[in-house]
Amino acid sequence: MLTMKTDIQKGTTNRRFSRIYIGLASPDKILEWSHGEVLKPETINYRSYKPEKDGLFCEK
Repeated sequence: MLTMKTDIQKGTTNRRFSRIYIGLASPDKILEWSHGEVLKPETINYRSYKPEKDGLFCEK
């Protein structure tokens, strides 16, 4: 799968599609895509309203 960034770097032109298919992912596929670990039960800092590091809403 090429991203727009790699297309621009390679100097390729835009591709045209006649159709695109969208479907639901199976539970097994969702588990395959998921990863990560919650190391602390904290969610958001009540003073700064920012996610706590290694907490539930950490983007790592």
